[in-house]
Amino acid sequence: MYYRLQEQIEPLMALKRYPETLEAEGNAALLHRPMVSIIGSRSPNPYTRSFTHQLAAALAKAGLVVVSGAAMGVDAIAHTGAGASQTIAVLPCGIDVDYPVINRNVLHQIRKEGLCLSQFERGFKATPWSFVVRNEIVVALGEVLIVTQADLNSGSMRSVAYAQRMGKKIYVLPHRLHESEGTNMLLAYGQAEAIFDIDAFVASFGVKGCGTDTLEDDFLNFCMKMPTYEEATIRYGHRLFEAELEGVVEIHNGRVLIATR
Repeated sequence: MYYRLQEQIEPLMALKRYPETLEAEGNAALLHRPMVSIIGSRSPNPYTRSFTHQLAAALAKAGLVVVSGAAMGVDAIAHTGAGASQTIAVLPCGIDVDYPVINRNVLHQIRKEGLCLSQFERGFKATPWSFVVRNEIVVALGEVLIVTQADLNSGSMRSVAYAQRMGKKIYVLPHRLHESEGTNMLLAYGQAEAIFDIDAFVASFGVKGCGTDTLEDDFLNFCMKMPTYEEATIRYGHRLFEAELEGVVEIHNGRVLIATR
């Protein structure tokens, strides 16, 4: 059920202009928990896919709420990694619109277990300027901003500018030369810190909270290594079949990958 938030959300006070209205569906209590924003490329490479999922899962397991923009690529992986009950999706469209359509299942789960937010009227279709507005809210909600992959002239880098204006710390994944040139530039100019150890990074928040089933963790960690379908079948068998049906994993070129939608 959709509803309008009546209370002011403290992190959003960092915006130049507080939203006139804020529509929601789901668990608004998540807004009062420690939040971390994760954004990045809509076409992440396998390395980014794997470690974005691993990072989001570790943050959620430690009790942090993962905030992202429900876009294809890094956003969807961050939501999926955190799990629907531990994530907030900020939409560039009306609260009742599934955008992008490819992420419909992810959005439906977040609406049931997590939280979707929008400052647009119901039925509103996403436009280039609404993405910009959405991105600023994503950045404002998180205590820090994590950019796992970004080109130099990308929307993610424009979100970095918001974070800098708000005085947010910025973290990135370390990448090879000529990959993710936007985040590499931030590192080169001392404008971001690299996450070299996920466990140490998560521990720095000093938060403990919801854990997940050990078998589920082992299975997902195994899949993050992109094993062959045969290897996964031998090791996990029935669990792999269930994960395929649930849309948790997908098979591509004979390898098992964490699903992004």
